[in-house]
Parts: sequence; C-alpha cells; structure tokens
Amino acid sequence: MNRSPAILSRRKFVLTPYLLLVAGCGFRLRGTADVPFQTLYLPGATSGIALDLKRNIQAGTRARVVEDPKEADAILQFTEETRQKEILSLTGAGRVREFQLRYRVGFRVHDGKGGDYVPASTIQLIRDVTFNDAEILAKEAEEQLLFRDMQSDMVQQILRRLAGAKPPKPRE
Repeated sequence: MNRSPAILSRRKFVLTPYLLLVAGCGFRLRGTADVPFQTLYLPGATSGIALDLKRNIQAGTRARVVEDPKEADAILQFTEETRQKEILSLTGAGRVREFQLRYRVGFRVHDGKGGDYVPASTIQLIRDVTFNDAEILAKEAEEQLLFRDMQSDMVQQILRRLAGAKPPKPRE
C-alpha cells in the first residue's frame, strides 16, 4: 500500500499541534527517581507493602535492595502499618450506610549510624465508602480492592519521599 507524500505531510501537519500541546503542558514519563543512596536494606520484603516497595525501588530507581544491612547505604524501617474501618453514618433503621477506610504507615530511613535520610514519618490515606446490605459480598470485594489501591498509593508516596531525601550529615 503506497501512500502519497501529500497524505503523509498532512498527517504530520495535523499531529504537530497535539505533540506541542502535550510537550507544553509539562507531561513527561515518570522515568527513574534519584535517591541519595546506592543500596537499601528493606527488612521483611517478602509480602505486603515491603514487597511492593522493593519491586518499585528496583524498577524505578538506580538503587539496589540488599539482603544484609551491613552492605546497605540506607535502612528503611517500618514503625507501623495499620488498616482501620470506621462507621461514618447509619440509616434510620440503624444499619451502616457509609464507612471510612484508613491506611496508616510509619517509617524511617537511616544510615545505620544515627543519621536520617528520612526522619520518622507517618503517612495516612483515607477513603469513604458507601455500604448496602443487599450487596455484602460486592462491598467486601470493593473494600479489599480499595485497600490494595491505597497500598499502591502509599508505595508511590514513600518513593517520592525517598527521592526528596537528603544524605545525612556526617557526625563530628
């Protein structure tokens, strides 16, 4: 199928403004995050948020996750991880109408010698969910899906904090 040069030229002419618009709005692919360390020790990276964070660090940064804290430039410690479900409102009959999901993670990143890359920090995510007694199984599945999404959001927020971290100052 041979296309004439006029059709190809017209396509370039039509696509150019869209490409300029996308480039002008500041859009760019995420790429890799620059973190101030080469190696990171992440205890308990076999499940949950630690495993998600390990995968994202290996895929989205130049840092390596190591198995021995003595080999690591930085050590990430989780100080807390809690998931809560709280009732927000009830119907006139006293049944749950709406509840709130809370996901809270505390962490600290240090060099193992007393210096902090990221001091003790806590991030909390909150989602409001409506509830219907007639759809109990669907609402339970929705709750689990929301907690998984919140965990993914939490990993991205921790990665942004790591990217904004500064190396600890040497002790005198």
